[in-house]
Amino acid sequence: MKGFVVGLIIILCSQNSFSAAPDTVKAGAYVISVHDINFHDKEYTIRFWLWLLYNNPKFNFSKQLDIPNAKSIEPPDVITDSIDGNAWIMMKMKCTMKESWVVGDFPFDSQHLHVQIENTLFDKSTLVFKPDLAGSQYGKKIAIDGWKIRNFAVSTHTNEYETAFGDYRAPSQRSEFATFDIDMDIERDAWGLFMKIFVGMYIAFLIAIISFTPNPWELEPRFGLPVGGLFAAVGNKYIIDSLLPESSQFTLVDTLHTLTFLSIFATLVVSAIALKLHDWGRKEACLKVSSIGSKLVVSGYVVANIIFIVMALW
Repeated sequence: MKGFVVGLIIILCSQNSFSAAPDTVKAGAYVISVHDINFHDKEYTIRFWLWLLYNNPKFNFSKQLDIPNAKSIEPPDVITDSIDGNAWIMMKMKCTMKESWVVGDFPFDSQHLHVQIENTLFDKSTLVFKPDLAGSQYGKKIAIDGWKIRNFAVSTHTNEYETAFGDYRAPSQRSEFATFDIDMDIERDAWGLFMKIFVGMYIAFLIAIISFTPNPWELEPRFGLPVGGLFAAVGNKYIIDSLLPESSQFTLVDTLHTLTFLSIFATLVVSAIALKLHDWGRKEACLKVSSIGSKLVVSGYVVANIIFIVMALW
């Protein structure tokens, strides 16, 4: 009798442990397009096919699907079928995703895109994902203007919430949900964009250094041209800043414009020193300071630009 009771307990325990095992959902994705990349509003749009295979009739992903890092999700086109007795659901998704863009090296930047998919009703004790590695891809003909896709991958993780969502029976104020993740890196083809956004700044600097051509005692061109170039450089920076998200980071855009501002200021300092020497009757020293100063300003500006740009490329 005692052996029978022990055996019954073992059977019941094994049944309970088996029933407690979470159901596995095989998930895959095929990215159709990535577009409307908007740095200022910190968003982009992605369209992709999502498919899921499972055998738990309680799962209804057409109503239980959530993408926590999306700004908005359009109602998907849903196709349902079955494979070997398992439910097979395919959904054509279009989501506007929120993204914290990394703009420190803009326009020589690369970005990581991440789409996180969850079931809103069942946590990881009931549902876990298994990625369809063989079927998940992105369209090779995807054209993201100015970008290239790298390191595409799908995977599964766990998303933790520091709350039990009002369930006072929970042992702790923490919930864990299984996630199916789509990740990819995009790299920018930068040189064309670089020339477009910085040509105004470089023209402004060229206008400023033209002031070294007249004699140091010619006040109007020696001081008027750098001031005009400075205003042009400031205007160019405001235009570029309007394209980028607000950031406390000192970016490449900030660095190159600050370098330009300081270099234009240096042209004014050289002209002021040369003019003062001329007023003191030291014409030879005046011309020498103007010549050496112009060479130092131009060479220093060019070398510093090369250094900062190479650092951004690395």
